[in-house]
Amino acid sequence: MAYRALVVGCGGMGQGWMDTIRKNPRAELVGVVDVRPEAATAAAAKFGLAPERAFNDLRRAIAVAKPDFVADITIPEAHCATTVAALGKGIPVIGEKPLAHSMAAARKMAKAAEKAGKLSMISQSRRYDRNHAALAATLRETAIGTVTTVNCDFYAGAHFGGFRDEMESPLVLDMAIHHFDLCRYLSGTDPVAVYAKEFNPQASWYKGDVAASIIFEMTGGVIFTYRGSWCAEGCHTSWNGNWRVIGTRGTLLQEFDQAPRGQRVKAGAEAKFNHDLEEVPIVATTVPGEGIHGSLNEFLDALDGKGTPQCEVHDNIKSLAMVFAAMESSRKGKRIPVRW
Repeated sequence: MAYRALVVGCGGMGQGWMDTIRKNPRAELVGVVDVRPEAATAAAAKFGLAPERAFNDLRRAIAVAKPDFVADITIPEAHCATTVAALGKGIPVIGEKPLAHSMAAARKMAKAAEKAGKLSMISQSRRYDRNHAALAATLRETAIGTVTTVNCDFYAGAHFGGFRDEMESPLVLDMAIHHFDLCRYLSGTDPVAVYAKEFNPQASWYKGDVAASIIFEMTGGVIFTYRGSWCAEGCHTSWNGNWRVIGTRGTLLQEFDQAPRGQRVKAGAEAKFNHDLEEVPIVATTVPGEGIHGSLNEFLDALDGKGTPQCEVHDNIKSLAMVFAAMESSRKGKRIPVRW
């Protein structure tokens, strides 16, 4: 059986989801929605839908197209209204990150999923990267002992133009959710508190604070340090960031989108200034598709009754809470508890 999909939001990312759905044998694109009628009409034509399957009203689209699920690919400010409306009609939802534009909206979405008894999931596409999955699997096997420290560096000279140049916190609000969520995924921990300093370096072409140094306290005593900038010219990291995970017996690295690697203390090594080390065997693993293909497949598995997916709304809200707590800490200049 192919699940009938209604995509809301016909911009570039929305069309990426339409293409992903079209390529998945377990899904069928049955309608598209956008507040701009011309955008919906153009997307319907591009993806082989009849003109009457282009809508500018979600409720009418649901009534006509009768979808089995909704893909909410709207702007963040519209996520809450779109997802809550779909859930209110008893329809499961998969949405793009970030979950919502505020914690109040995110909590409303979680309550709507509870009330409807339907799945609401966020696509954190970087979890569906083979290198990240291999790193996470290796850590789960305690290959380097108990994790104590997670560091992520992210640097790019990103000349977007447009709305990001005007945002108050472009890096933390628009990008860092990926890295914060990856920390939770890799380490298996959740946020407890944060101290953050956002800033706007000299010669920045952004209006707001586009760089940050952030320290999170995570469960289990793990410390996560994040350093990033979107106006760092030269020597860029990958968009996934460069990672160092330190455990009680060794260290794992994942840098520049290369496969993870690491070293650990040899078993039975003689105590000395620097212990004898060995390479860490990286666990071979697979993902259910790269990027949003993996998100969609895990969502469809959940609809098939194969368990709760990663980034179900009650889990993903913790990653979003890291974003807003970091921004609050920076504004107030003090340590802030992370609450969701």
